[in-house]
Amino acid sequence: MTRSTTPPRILVLGIGNILWADEGFGVRVVEEFHRRYAVPDNVTLLDGGTQGLYLVNFIQEADYLVVFDAIDYGLEPGTLKLVFDEEVPKFTGIKKMSLHQTGFQEVLSAADLLGQYPERLALVGCQPKDLEDWGGPLTEPVRGQIGPAIEAACAILAGWGAPATARSAPLAETDALLGNDIDLARYERREPADAVDGLR
Repeated sequence: MTRSTTPPRILVLGIGNILWADEGFGVRVVEEFHRRYAVPDNVTLLDGGTQGLYLVNFIQEADYLVVFDAIDYGLEPGTLKLVFDEEVPKFTGIKKMSLHQTGFQEVLSAADLLGQYPERLALVGCQPKDLEDWGGPLTEPVRGQIGPAIEAACAILAGWGAPATARSAPLAETDALLGNDIDLARYERREPADAVDGLR
């Protein structure tokens, strides 16, 4: 039997709600990943935000999946923890911290029920400090893990045969993964009320 030479379809997904401080960790990591690195054609970077079950189709199309998220591991704020394969669903539903997190556990279950589930899963999670600051920025312990989370994802992708390549210079704000002035730099230059109003 001849093994397929087609490279696996890999999805790098950031989920969370940028309006609730550290809840935005996953989105901010995938955004910064896009700024710093170029990826092979078989790798897709996606801001999943709080789309919940709308992400099922994306999950079904992925052979391998990397997820960035804020996860309550019961550890010190800012602690980064990696979980792989069958362990991932356990941690995405470990404690209801937000609507999107429960929704993502349901996304994985739905993909599994439909018979199209990623062969490999990796969760790059960070223990949040504050999930109550409406319109607020990431806290410093969590912000400090953006770089390490990206490095962890790069190592995972390299292990999967799809290494990311560092850009000669980070992309400009105009090339941000998130539009409508909600990329990290422009979002945090606003007053919290202005940032929220800009999303209405």
